[in-house]
Amino acid sequence: MSDRPVALVTGASSGIGSAIARSLASTHDLLLGGRDETSLSLLAAELPRAQAWPFDLTNVAGADLAAVSRLDVIVHSAGIALLGPLAEASLDDWRRTFDVNVFAVAELTNLVLPQLRAASGHVVLINSGAGLNANPGWGVYAASKFALRAYADALRGDEPSLRVTTVYPGRTATPMQEDVRRQEGGEYDPSKYIDPASVGRAVASAVLATPDAHITEINVRSRPH
Repeated sequence: MSDRPVALVTGASSGIGSAIARSLASTHDLLLGGRDETSLSLLAAELPRAQAWPFDLTNVAGADLAAVSRLDVIVHSAGIALLGPLAEASLDDWRRTFDVNVFAVAELTNLVLPQLRAASGHVVLINSGAGLNANPGWGVYAASKFALRAYADALRGDEPSLRVTTVYPGRTATPMQEDVRRQEGGEYDPSKYIDPASVGRAVASAVLATPDAHITEINVRSRPH
């Protein structure tokens, strides 16, 4: 790593996470977090001053981050969406969703708080429109995103030296959206959805804001076709 600021992006192997990494690559050294080591290594080879950082986000420990002496930005982009009526949601569905979408975020942030505090750093949380409105069939996912929204708001108050930004993307052309459409029983047409690069640029605008500015929330919606 160089003297440039350092950003850790989770979920960087595809979709919004990889788009965010690309948007920050010209200004930050990058740690690309996620489980898919092959995809992370390919992205790291593509970007300057980036390295793959494979680990299980739901089982992260201090040892996984022992080599991270500096961290200016952490972007929590990893997430899962399990859809269906609440009456059909199992306890395992609830646990899996909250493990990835909430608990892993809280634990990883806690582990790197010393580095973030030292840098007066920035925490970016990729939420969803489901974090603002809970619709039928989306109850488990929406509950996790409402919880993530509350976490961000509380963290912003608890850690005044940090900037904390919640991003609410609409439907975005990602592998996760393709899986969502499968669960919904519909076709997946990426041209109907937001380009992940657009979300990446929105995140970069918050991260690169001048020090006097704290962009707390960003809504990204697709324009009518």
